[in-house]
Amino acid sequence: MQLIELSKRLLNECDASISRFHKQRELDATPQFYEEVKPHADTIHSLLNEWQTLALNWMERSRPKYIHPSQIENVVDAMNQFTVQSFYKETSKKRFIQSVQSVHYTLSFLLRHLEEESGKDVQ
Repeated sequence: MQLIELSKRLLNECDASISRFHKQRELDATPQFYEEVKPHADTIHSLLNEWQTLALNWMERSRPKYIHPSQIENVVDAMNQFTVQSFYKETSKKRFIQSVQSVHYTLSFLLRHLEEESGKDVQ
């Protein structure tokens, strides 16, 4: 299922964003926006758009109890922001970490439901 793979990839990006954030603070460097930040952000943005479409379609079909469309939108908005923020040492650490953790939680929760559902389909 494409949605499971995209969810895992976005979870990996959450971890990569935290690593990048700490690395940028260590290096005390300013990234090149058009060479580093924008290409990466554009890639994540397109993944998020595809993921959002698939997730909302899955929600319409499966009607999960504890996942709502607003959570999907929040993941997309927050991830678009913190992906860019992870490149800049000036980013507020507390707010950044909280955003990543929130997205990570929602993605993990969704992924668990998807994997349970796909396990039921196999049986």
